[in-house]
Amino acid sequence: MAYLLDTNVISEPMRARPDMRIVAWLNGLENAHISALTLGEIRKGIEGAIDAKRKNRLESWLENQLIARFETRIHHIDAVVADRWGRIVANTPRPLPVMDSLFAATALTHDLILATRNVRDFADIAGLRLYDPWSDD
Repeated sequence: MAYLLDTNVISEPMRARPDMRIVAWLNGLENAHISALTLGEIRKGIEGAIDAKRKNRLESWLENQLIARFETRIHHIDAVVADRWGRIVANTPRPLPVMDSLFAATALTHDLILATRNVRDFADIAGLRLYDPWSDD
């Protein structure tokens, strides 16, 4: 199975007290992808970090590990994803945050399962396959 990892999943190993089940699951994945939006969300977190040591650690992780690990599996917002996004937003019964709906559009466009802790946020999106690595299901 191929997964698109939401930012809350891929950033779990960098938390002060990461859930080791998630870290092990991530380390065992062979076909995982990320969105370019994830890089932006991580960069935003780095820029907002107050503690210099943590900021440097996150910066190193982003530039030396994350980008290298996913370099051929980073999905960008292109015309096809943008078109799918427009369809999702127009046809989903409740309003969706732009970032969430772009993650969903990326997963649907590339036939990926969206791995996220926030499955309820995406539940109304038709055809979107979801997986919560924190769930025992």
